[in-house]
Amino acid sequence: MEVATATEASAPAASGGAARQNHPFPWLNAAISEPYYFLHLLAFFSYFAARSAALSADDGGELHDRLLRREIQAVLVFLVLFVVKIVKEETWETFLADSLLYAKGLLLAVTLIIDYWLTLGYFLGFVVIYAVAQQPPYDGLGHSSHLTPLQLESLLTEEPTSRFWLVEFRTSFSATCIQASSVLPELSNIYSNKNISFGIIDLGHFPNAAAKFGISMWDHLPTYILFDKATEVARFPEVTSESKVFVPKVTKKLLCQHFDLDRRLIEYLST
Repeated sequence: MEVATATEASAPAASGGAARQNHPFPWLNAAISEPYYFLHLLAFFSYFAARSAALSADDGGELHDRLLRREIQAVLVFLVLFVVKIVKEETWETFLADSLLYAKGLLLAVTLIIDYWLTLGYFLGFVVIYAVAQQPPYDGLGHSSHLTPLQLESLLTEEPTSRFWLVEFRTSFSATCIQASSVLPELSNIYSNKNISFGIIDLGHFPNAAAKFGISMWDHLPTYILFDKATEVARFPEVTSESKVFVPKVTKKLLCQHFDLDRRLIEYLST
């Protein structure tokens, strides 16, 4: 059965996520096992070697004072941005991406005190990291399932086990999709019931499905579509002229309001 296949397909990812969550130091495990974090960690720690080499070659001691002042300023700025982001951001993936961006910018500003060529080297190094490594998406599924387009079609038409399906269409190469990758699984933990189910389709694996659902592969990803059986009843972002100019950041609150999930849950519980 297609439903069984979808469940089985999601099992490895779910078990992998559970294994990482059960690790005594999950952040350390991710920093070592994920190339994206590991390469950034190497780049940041290499600064201490570059700093020591520069100070050992400084005879007058002027570099030490200027560098120390710039480092203190950079740390204070980073701490302020860190606190602001940790309060405002809803997903851990977005928080990490923004924090790394700020840290890289401040590192480049500090290295300008040492040597312009060192700054250029770090800049090129970060470009290489961006090219060869990718921030890992959220690996939990909650009560959602990874689906293929055929499985979704079967669930909507041949086996309508749920009246509503909220489906996220995303790609693994989109930074926006990666930073929003925990939103749907977390919503599924709250709102999943016999009346509404949640699914995820990776358009990177099924690019032909994008045109079928009216989705552009190059902008407005991720796209969320709510199906009532086989009929689309709502989507985010909506296909309008305004949505092509500005798309608000995906959050649990935004999707909950857009698809009226609270009302649908209340209606289900009251029946």
